[in-house]
Amino acid sequence: MHEFSGRRLDEVVAFLAVLDAGGFAGASRRLGRDASVLSRRVAALERRLGARLIERTTRSAVPTEAGARFAERMRAALAAMAEAEQEAAEAAALPSGRLRLALPGTFGRMWIAPMLPDFLALHPAVSVEASYSERYVDLVAEGYDIALRIGDLPDSRLVARKLADNRRLVCAAPAYLARRGAPARPADLAGHDCLMFTRLVSHPEWRFRRDGRVEGVRVSGPLAADDSHTLVWAGVAGRGLIICSEWLVGPELADGRLVEVLGDWSVDGEGAIHLVRPSARFTAGKVRAFTAWLAGHLAPPPWAAGAPTPRCA
Repeated sequence: MHEFSGRRLDEVVAFLAVLDAGGFAGASRRLGRDASVLSRRVAALERRLGARLIERTTRSAVPTEAGARFAERMRAALAAMAEAEQEAAEAAALPSGRLRLALPGTFGRMWIAPMLPDFLALHPAVSVEASYSERYVDLVAEGYDIALRIGDLPDSRLVARKLADNRRLVCAAPAYLARRGAPARPADLAGHDCLMFTRLVSHPEWRFRRDGRVEGVRVSGPLAADDSHTLVWAGVAGRGLIICSEWLVGPELADGRLVEVLGDWSVDGEGAIHLVRPSARFTAGKVRAFTAWLAGHLAPPPWAAGAPTPRCA
């Protein structure tokens, strides 16, 4: 396939302008270029093709048979290019096409999945392919349009938009606190039943921050799991204290099934919830629409208000 450079396109444009204007002088006025420049470009085009395209007279320029055929094909090609550009611009402006989402498994099922039907109703020309996983996906290599990331966002060339804080807390059921009492400081957790998330980076240590210092405590208890809902259910049943993100237990906090403790300490590893996408340039309409729609639904975060939400397995 021959490379079609900008110089070659300039030659074709000059050739067509000369034919349209009936001569080099008219083409010069139309393009705002000196007639000698246009003449050199047409001559270069003829040398490259090895064919005479224009019969020149002192007052006019008419196409040869080869020139007329070439002009017809080039006009069709330029029209196709213009149409392709218009289609690409419309695709970027209007929400349409398939939108591939990479969503954190638990968060995505709790807070995104129940809302997706509303997005589809708003944008019927968009279809969504949602993938739920706790795995850190490579957007570019795996062909995703958007991903949600929870926690600290590493330096990257991805474009990121913060959607909400990822506040973490310690909580327990009122029945447990009535039976065992509430811890007054992190060190007290060593004497409590703790429900442990085994995928926590510091497991089995829980870490807290206050006034610029970090305090860690090694915890133990009757249950450890790599599934956060398992721990929430055990916490609601009064089996111990759990450390988790507010979005995970928003409904339970709102209806009193769980109560926050150690609220004057910050739990280590909070970060934020971000929407990330590969590039800010030429952002497709479907990506812009989903970004704006999701940001609107998470401001303020529905879990902070205790909005009821279906739990999916």
